[in-house]
Amino acid sequence: MLIGLPKEIKNNEFRVGLVPSSVAELVKAGHQMMVQSGAGAGIGAGDDAYQAAGAIISPTAEQVFCDAEMIVKVKEPQKQEWEQLSANQILFTYLHLAADAAQTQGLMRSGCAAIAYETITDAGGGLPLLAPMSEVAGRLSVIEGAAHLKAMNGGRGLLVSGVPGTEAAKIVVIGGGVVGTNAAKMAVGLGADVTIFDRSLPRLRALSDIFGASVATRFSTHEGLAAAVREADMVIGAVLIPGASAPKLVSRAQLKEMKPGSVIVDVAIDQGGCFETSVPTTHENPTYIIDDVVHYCVANMPGAVPLTSSTALNNATLPFVMALAGYGMAALERDSHLANGLNVRDGKLVHPAVIEALGNLSAA
Repeated sequence: MLIGLPKEIKNNEFRVGLVPSSVAELVKAGHQMMVQSGAGAGIGAGDDAYQAAGAIISPTAEQVFCDAEMIVKVKEPQKQEWEQLSANQILFTYLHLAADAAQTQGLMRSGCAAIAYETITDAGGGLPLLAPMSEVAGRLSVIEGAAHLKAMNGGRGLLVSGVPGTEAAKIVVIGGGVVGTNAAKMAVGLGADVTIFDRSLPRLRALSDIFGASVATRFSTHEGLAAAVREADMVIGAVLIPGASAPKLVSRAQLKEMKPGSVIVDVAIDQGGCFETSVPTTHENPTYIIDDVVHYCVANMPGAVPLTSSTALNNATLPFVMALAGYGMAALERDSHLANGLNVRDGKLVHPAVIEALGNLSAA
């Protein structure tokens, strides 16, 4: 199969869909690779590294989209990209369609088979291609939240760890999955006062086993969460429903009760966000302030650390890329977990959670 690797064009997105070592594995398996010139610049991988791995270097994205049988990316295609996709082509990348009707319609019009990293499953019910970026985003959420607690960034002027004789920051994490667990690891490491909310008792028990007395675990109720948010210095939204829009768990009224200069970090923003006041931001302009609360809602947080992110992502995606390259769409028949990644095919939405989120959406 001829596999195409275009350069990412989303704002401040420096990751790359395939690192040179992954390209070498695909070439060794007998596949052809076409890589857009400069695709790996964000991770310090020049065209020479991809040529050494056996790739053909293309000067333009247009040639990659025109010639490749499968396009491998990181972020969802932008308008100028989905307009270049065609029928009988496979797109393999993060999509997050539930919060993006325009992209969904664009993919439907293209006729391509769009397979989303974030809805592929594993035998344990996990999301193996979302997990690496969730690990990165969870850890980054605390780092970015801590930076924006500084007074010059609109925050309370609070050091997360505090110093002897002062209080540490109170950090509330909503959701105890991969993002929430990694956020808690970072927050505990910085010496914060950490509380995790979740609605799964087995998960809360697991978190208690992981963190012991370092973290308070709470079953999530409307009243309990509202009280904790009111007292928090930082709130991290880490809730995910695979393929679906994130639930709105903190209202504008609750936001008004937060301390002036407190910070919310909405890691769920790719799926619409879990705060009522959340709207997507970029690394270039990452925050805005509503009711004296700093909102950090960057939609591609792991893009800030592309070398770590691209390597971690490739560790998870490469086996699926190899399967698709080897068997085409028949790979979905061989692997039900990969089949769960299919979101759009032959001009139609096919993933149940996305259909539920977007309703009876047509390609028009």
